[in-house]
Amino acid sequence: MAAAHDRHDAHHHATRAYYDDFADRYERERRPNRPDGYHALIDDLEVELVERHGEGRDVLECGVGTGLLLERIRRFARSAKGIDLSPGMLERARARGLDVREASVTAIPFPDASFDVTCSFKVLAHVPAIGKALAEMARVTRPGGVVLAEFYNPLSVRALVKRLGPAGVISHAKRESDVYTRFDAPWVVPRILPPTLTLEGARGVRIVTPTAGAMRVPVLREALRRVEWRLADTRAAFFGGFYVAILRKTVA
Repeated sequence: MAAAHDRHDAHHHATRAYYDDFADRYERERRPNRPDGYHALIDDLEVELVERHGEGRDVLECGVGTGLLLERIRRFARSAKGIDLSPGMLERARARGLDVREASVTAIPFPDASFDVTCSFKVLAHVPAIGKALAEMARVTRPGGVVLAEFYNPLSVRALVKRLGPAGVISHAKRESDVYTRFDAPWVVPRILPPTLTLEGARGVRIVTPTAGAMRVPVLREALRRVEWRLADTRAAFFGGFYVAILRKTVA
């Protein structure tokens, strides 16, 4: 038990250090000169899904980062709160006037049934205790509410590129390989859900876009944006680089 606790703490410290180091580059990459670039496409697909389920409701984002998504969610939600492990990321989120706390998705500091929508993007892939994280997200969600849980999908072009290419550089000191990363196939997702959550649907993000660089080619960028939006909520979601499970919490 002590060894498991030590591994858990070591993982938290490593992840926190990774994202503290990543904070400056994160901001630069996700505020590109063109609002129709790669990160804008990914963010738009994620935020629109939150809006569909969370407009006029109470929303929690787990793994808020610097607050780029939560800042947009706040515009349509009744309340918008966030948590993150990284003080470096949270410093920038607080500078945006966002309501955020330092915490892990495996120990969310809110009472049961506090939110209508609990979402997490690009975070669960870095959590070894994925079952505990999903159980916590379900716990703080109200009966009948929605959990939006994004997974890294091994059945995708993005996963192939990640496997074949070198680990990406995130700062002068760290690479993507310095943080724990998992890939969960769509058919695995139902098996790791807590009993209170039911898979209701899915959205695929980055289904056909081969690389972020493809979005820098004007004609190709527009074509990719149209195709990504058209395919996002179809069966093609099964092959999205980011597979967002739409989970309904059962009513007691």
